[in-house]
Amino acid sequence: MTDRWLEIDVFTRVAESGSFSRAAQELGLSQPSTSRIVTGLETRLGVKLLLRTTRNLALTEAGAAFLERARQASADLEDAEDAARGIDSLRGTIRLAVPVMYGTRAIIPALADFLEHYPELRVEITMRDERQNLIAAGVDMAIRMGTLEDSTFGARQIASVPRMLVASPAYLFRRGIPKSPEDLAFHDALLHEHSFSEKSTLKLFKAGTTEVVTLRGRVRIDSAPGILAAATAGLGIANVTTVMSAQERHDGSLIQLLPDYALEPLKAFAVFPSGPKPSAKVRAVTAHLIAALGN
Repeated sequence: MTDRWLEIDVFTRVAESGSFSRAAQELGLSQPSTSRIVTGLETRLGVKLLLRTTRNLALTEAGAAFLERARQASADLEDAEDAARGIDSLRGTIRLAVPVMYGTRAIIPALADFLEHYPELRVEITMRDERQNLIAAGVDMAIRMGTLEDSTFGARQIASVPRMLVASPAYLFRRGIPKSPEDLAFHDALLHEHSFSEKSTLKLFKAGTTEVVTLRGRVRIDSAPGILAAATAGLGIANVTTVMSAQERHDGSLIQLLPDYALEPLKAFAVFPSGPKPSAKVRAVTAHLIAALGN
């Protein structure tokens, strides 16, 4: 590895981990050597890449720009090595960020065959529902649900996940079973950022017609597992995906409502912080997830 590649590797690890000591441990270097390499890179470039305090590190604007290009350069080098070895010889680590419920019930189960096919690959998974800064988190790929924000990231749809309305038997015993979309106005809805709009409206489709209803609820939760738990506990009607609620519908703790009506499916995307041309590892796992979950 040339000095420049060493600089890129060290800086990237420091920026992604937010710690000189952690990066040094991962790279098998001493902390003074790690700090000296980053300082030498800043001196050579003539710009400050990191703001150092006694408690943490923060990227400067120049540092964020350099990190984005450095990660792409590393990915390109890795891609070239993978191409020389052949696609079946992919190795190294791929870092994924996935939402909690979809990650637990769809992404992780789908990885078993993938890892069996590529025994030299390791996977590190971060599970969060909130949309984190993917560059700062140092992930190679994220799974995002719903509408994507405009960005310079690359993206590819991996699945379109059906949705439905569900409630617990206890809730339906107390409040009654809605027979039409209009009945939903008299029920408690469990509000979630991915399930309902800011105006708490919901579209239902049947035989070429669309009905729009206004939903009201006293409980708003910012995580899919929380919505599922609240619905199971009888706190209201939830708008969930089929993947998210399969187990609970199977054991009877949740019941589908208005089965003759369809809801808009929730799209799942693979998002690539490195840009529209991700590494061979990322392309391989994306293709596998599309094949496993696309239907």
